Amino acid sequence: MTLTHPITLAATPVAIFPDAASLMTRLAAALQLQGGPWQDSALEPVRDKGLAHDHIRLKGTGVLARLPKQSQLGLPAQDNLAYQAACFERAAASGHTPRLFGVLPPGDALPRGGLLVEEIVGRSARLPQDLPAIMRALAALHALALPPADLRSPLIDAPDPLGGLLADIEVQALHLDAAQLDEPVRGVINAGIVELRKLCEQASRPAKQLISFDAHPGNFLILATGEAVLVDLEKCRYSYPGLDLAHATLYTSTTWDVDATAALSVAEVIGAYETWDAAMTGTGTAKVAVWHLPLRRAMWLWSMTWCAKWRATSGQEPNASADGEDWSATRSEASLVAHVRGRVDHYLGTRAVKHVLQEFDALEAAWRS
Repeated sequence: MTLTHPITLAATPVAIFPDAASLMTRLAAALQLQGGPWQDSALEPVRDKGLAHDHIRLKGTGVLARLPKQSQLGLPAQDNLAYQAACFERAAASGHTPRLFGVLPPGDALPRGGLLVEEIVGRSARLPQDLPAIMRALAALHALALPPADLRSPLIDAPDPLGGLLADIEVQALHLDAAQLDEPVRGVINAGIVELRKLCEQASRPAKQLISFDAHPGNFLILATGEAVLVDLEKCRYSYPGLDLAHATLYTSTTWDVDATAALSVAEVIGAYETWDAAMTGTGTAKVAVWHLPLRRAMWLWSMTWCAKWRATSGQEPNASADGEDWSATRSEASLVAHVRGRVDHYLGTRAVKHVLQEFDALEAAWRS
């Protein structure tokens, strides 16, 4: 695997994150304090493209500093770093993720600390043509041997991942009132949560594996070889691969990223799942087709309730603490926030909801036949 990051495309205008100069000064101080081969590296800010991290290139080293703006899992700063480091370490065996080179512990210069990771040289995914590569990369992750239960910490390993997902959705749904949704959209989400509760009452479950839980196409880079690399690893957990397959192909995912956007046809979605199924043949987890649509619906509910949460909380002042979640729009560059707001408003609108429901119906008919 060669070395860079998705957010360095020359054709895309660079929007530097707020207070980049100060952050580079503080990163330089943290690198000096830690010592080692990167302590005197020249630093270069990278385009602001995500709500959870700033990125700074250590020029000429093939290393990227990944500096948290917050913890999407609501963890204290030190626990957040340990969790993300474990994500990179566990996923590395797939051959489709960056290597972890080091950890910068939280301190005066960097209250949330940071990771030093491999910078992957590649381009943003183009849909639908890069979907097969993305699905094969996910299959490589999902095919990794499941560790014994006592070796899965600190990654999330819920006894019942489906019930755990429902609990997360219900917590996010507490923001539905503040998000001020149109009644038809609110009704669809409420009905979906009721159906998911019923599904959780059933005894059957798909196989549990290591998953990304953040597999939207904007988180992949495509190498010159055509292989896909998943570059954003902070929410990995032991759960159901179908959630990743959904996240990689749902309308709310494939139209999220400014550099990798497309509305997939039903045939293209089916083809993506078939590519994953074929790649998983012989691993013991391929026969899960009956779960494809239920987990797709569940992942969409998670995405929709997250959108409501972001709409309700992004206007808040930034947290003074270095711990936990912080969706304050002041943490990110203005054009990125405007893009996210536009996507959130679209997904929570009746037109986008109707589009997704029609796709669910079409997939149900196709997968039933």
